[in-house]
Amino acid sequence: MRVHLLGRLGRWPTTPGLVFGVALFVANLIALPSFVGSGQLTPTLGTLAPFAIAGMASTPAFLSGGGGIDLSIAPLMGLINIVLVTQLLGTPLGTPVMAIPILLALGAAVGATNGVLIARLRFPPVIATLGTFFVLSGLDLSLVPNPVNESAGWTNALAGSVGPIPGAVFTVGGPLVLWLLLRRTAYDGTVLAVGDHDATAFSAGVNVDAVRISAYAVGGLIAAVGGIALTALIRSADAQTFSDYVLAALAAVALGGTNLAGGRGGLLASAIGATCIFLLNNLLSAVNVSSQFIQVAYGGVLLVAVSLGALVFNRPKAR
Repeated sequence: MRVHLLGRLGRWPTTPGLVFGVALFVANLIALPSFVGSGQLTPTLGTLAPFAIAGMASTPAFLSGGGGIDLSIAPLMGLINIVLVTQLLGTPLGTPVMAIPILLALGAAVGATNGVLIARLRFPPVIATLGTFFVLSGLDLSLVPNPVNESAGWTNALAGSVGPIPGAVFTVGGPLVLWLLLRRTAYDGTVLAVGDHDATAFSAGVNVDAVRISAYAVGGLIAAVGGIALTALIRSADAQTFSDYVLAALAAVALGGTNLAGGRGGLLASAIGATCIFLLNNLLSAVNVSSQFIQVAYGGVLLVAVSLGALVFNRPKAR
């Protein structure tokens, strides 16, 4: 029975996250009936968006295998937030047509730098991205020692509504559409092949280093979208806010059912995991649990998700 159950989870690894999400949604309704009250959907989605995007941005590094992980996603979101508020908004470069490409390029460049450190210079991924984490954290704090309020701009609508459509549909939907387009090319299969077994992919003619660098670049690009969504939510530049998403991003990937060893998973799975983290956060806040215990809950969810993933993805194959 146990092997049969693990086999089913191997085919549908997002199932535990979906079940957990439904249970959390029901618990939120019980603890806070106004959770889905009139007028609450749009702001709720606006608050969810940075969680979902942080989880999605962390995913490509894991998918590319080789012990891939990107710990710098959260401070990169913070940097994008700070650059947008302090350097772009209120200037000729602050319009969406100008600012968004600049921010996406910055995010992709930081991600690609991580990829080069890992793929070409052979830094262990956790060391390379932890180093980038500290560099970006220090840069964020040096640029904005104290929070800076945002001047009124186009980002505000992204945490509210763009016409009749919740703004979060655009910020969360953008990375999902990008990934859907990539899945219609050979890129998705190549990344999964490298993540599953890089030696086999290399012997088949795949440039493993280039694929891994591109995976980190895609993660950085998605993190830039997360920084824009974060700006829309907090309406300021704040060097401390990104810390809320460091552990949540990793927990979202694991809880969504992505194989942390690579080769299995996707952005939608991480978005589901991030929704669970958001619902857990909302539930604990609704019942007045201290913020310190929320971090404990994140850690517990991460441990359980990683343990379940190890059982599912590392089980012996049937003979």
